[in-house]
Amino acid sequence: MSQAPIGVFDSGVGGLSVLREIRARLPDESLLYVADSGHVPYGEKTPEFIRERSQRIAEFLLGEGAKALVLACNTATAAAVADLRERYPELPIVGMEPAVKPAAAATRSGVVGVLATTGTLKSAKFAALLDRFASDVRVITQPCPGLVEQIEAGELEAPRTRELLRGWVEPLLEEGCDTLILGCTHYPFIKPLLRELVPESISLVDTGAAVARHLQSLLDQRGLRASGPAQGIRLWSSGDVVAMQAVLPKLLLELAAVEALPV
Repeated sequence: MSQAPIGVFDSGVGGLSVLREIRARLPDESLLYVADSGHVPYGEKTPEFIRERSQRIAEFLLGEGAKALVLACNTATAAAVADLRERYPELPIVGMEPAVKPAAAATRSGVVGVLATTGTLKSAKFAALLDRFASDVRVITQPCPGLVEQIEAGELEAPRTRELLRGWVEPLLEEGCDTLILGCTHYPFIKPLLRELVPESISLVDTGAAVARHLQSLLDQRGLRASGPAQGIRLWSSGDVVAMQAVLPKLLLELAAVEALPV
């Protein structure tokens, strides 16, 4: 089993930001990636729909031989990770959550801004994070409708993307935020643009590297680390396969074939 691949999935291409962190930390691991782009964004879907999609994708990845699952999506984690862990108690399963704890520790002003999807911000899991880690700081949440779609299209520096971000970030800065949580796995891809819109003193926090570390720990605990060589990455999309292939040079920094997801 140690040579089996790791399955990673997201509502779209955003989870590739997490996959890049996993590949950097665990270069000997073979990887499977599913972009459920036919149903993006999850942030506007019901929890029931997200649980159903997550279950179908998990079954597909396990059918392809995955030895572990990574839910590279904050919204899918909030809606579905508990069900998946109950259904597959022996399987290493890693989810995502907004980086409330490190952001609360990093802020100097005591004011933290959160950029995230509507689904993440409304979730009980996010509310629990605030209660647990942010009782001593002021947290201002900002839903970002339309941003995932811009990133899915590879419009990382387009005028429309810049306009959207400016409209969301400037009010947070005016409120004194010195730390911004990137609460969606799509958002690390627009870090360079964000850096143009906020001062260098503003911290941008995401959790991709922490997820890769946690995955490594789980694999080590269970004797599942691969010894190499990696078989590379296989990718599937439930949306436009050609469109995903076109944005891969920007997001994955390489060309790769994308297969149609059959579920």
